[in-house]
Amino acid sequence: MIACRKMFTDTLLELAREDKDIIAVTTDARGSVTLGDYANALPEQFVECGIAEQDAVGISAGLAHSGKKVFCCGPACFYVARSLEQVKVDLAYSENPVTILGVSGGVAYGALGATHHSLHDIAALRTFPGMTVCLPSDWRVTRKLVRTLVDFPKPCYVRVGRAAVPDVYADDDFNFEVGKAITVAEGTDLTIIATGETVYHAQQAALQLKQQGIAARVLDCSWIKPFDEEAVRKAARETGRIITVEEHSQFGGLGAMVCEVLSEQPVPVRILGIPDENVVHGTNAEIFHHYGLDTEGIVKAALNFIP
Repeated sequence: MIACRKMFTDTLLELAREDKDIIAVTTDARGSVTLGDYANALPEQFVECGIAEQDAVGISAGLAHSGKKVFCCGPACFYVARSLEQVKVDLAYSENPVTILGVSGGVAYGALGATHHSLHDIAALRTFPGMTVCLPSDWRVTRKLVRTLVDFPKPCYVRVGRAAVPDVYADDDFNFEVGKAITVAEGTDLTIIATGETVYHAQQAALQLKQQGIAARVLDCSWIKPFDEEAVRKAARETGRIITVEEHSQFGGLGAMVCEVLSEQPVPVRILGIPDENVVHGTNAEIFHHYGLDTEGIVKAALNFIP
């Protein structure tokens, strides 16, 4: 297993060695982001801002405006809260193509609690015109994503977790296209749509459901914006019911987006996410289990959802 944050920065270093316009910016978080090797190898392409996320976004915007390919990296919770206005104005409104790498997203910080969780980021950032949002599901998707974003013409927010995650894909033989969902498993009885680290659990749930005679389609919606509306409509037509799974509030995230898409051709949708409460304290795995976002929880939801 490989952590998505480590694959992101390793790939970025590989590309930056050949492209002097690539700049990494961080906020006293080179350890959390795993930028230590990058900073040591390419100090002239590295900017350390200290604990000042708002400044980091502004500096990144200025560098991008001058033609640099900028990756602004740090804890997701701060870039989508403390510096949200700078992301809105300096990046989205001003059309500066900076990629924000938000690490330890969702509930990855576990017992540190609500101050360190980022469970509103999809809801907030997808409303900014021109903003791209992506939650890669494993290290292979992350590697392809970084290569895509080096010359990406728009600002982008990438949210990854902290720990190493299991492989969703066994090799690189899958189509990774901006704004397109990836079909992880085929099925006709229902569709499970997931994003980020919940995709692996959706995949494993489909395998367990198959043993019980239920064919579950699984869609990896790493791209939140642009969103693959056609894949959602197709799943609704062909499977008749949908479960969404996300490490995010139930309000305004993936589940809400699916319901918006299907408002004119509604099918039953069940949203698995964090309810309207402060998250319980515990490890990432314990929190997933408590809210039914792990394999066991998805299987249980599916069995209760199918007539």
